[in-house]
Amino acid sequence: MSHEHLQTLTEIRGMMERSTKFLSLSGLSGVSAGLVAMGGAMVAYLRLRTSWFTVLDSGQYDRLTRPSMTQRETLDFLLIDALVVLVLAVLAAWFFTSRKARRQGLTVWNSASRRLIWALVVPLAAAGVFCVGLVYQHAVWLVCPTMLTFYGLTLLNASRYTYRDLEYLGLCEIGLGLLALFLTGYGLLMWTLGFGVLHIVYGTVMWFKYDQTGPQPASGPVDFDQDTL
Repeated sequence: MSHEHLQTLTEIRGMMERSTKFLSLSGLSGVSAGLVAMGGAMVAYLRLRTSWFTVLDSGQYDRLTRPSMTQRETLDFLLIDALVVLVLAVLAAWFFTSRKARRQGLTVWNSASRRLIWALVVPLAAAGVFCVGLVYQHAVWLVCPTMLTFYGLTLLNASRYTYRDLEYLGLCEIGLGLLALFLTGYGLLMWTLGFGVLHIVYGTVMWFKYDQTGPQPASGPVDFDQDTL
């Protein structure tokens, strides 16, 4: 009888966890985001034709542009490149996460995912405005450290609503962002490591840890609001 009680408690705990945490986050989302980021970094490198170690450097910013590109054109290109990377990464994340949710018999849009999205959107929006302010103040070399640090803090905030493994990625991003603050000449390289390599490593670990062996729900979609439990 004790074994049956233990199994019942385990099932109840699983239902409560699925109602408060978004557990359909796919490791392939991280891998795809990392690959897209590395592709965007490569495009920037080839377009600017500059060293990996001098892009957005505080001391060499005036000389980073190609002869055929003004500073305004360079900034516009970097902005478009970053937006394309963001859109493709979000679309890939949505695709792989939706596919995992369907396999689990869950819905992507529920109270847990709404809390997760809110935890992501607010600090990321603040980071975006802050970066625009840095560009406006002609402190472009601080954009990369700011993006990495804010992104890491965002992941720490969001880890409360999904797998705690996201917390470790956030800490790595923060550490890399703080390091980039003192090594501004390594802007493109740091950006590639943070948004590219770290995402691929994190996504691979998540895929083997949860996508392959993660527990499957015993019943259909569960969407309890935390306040009603």
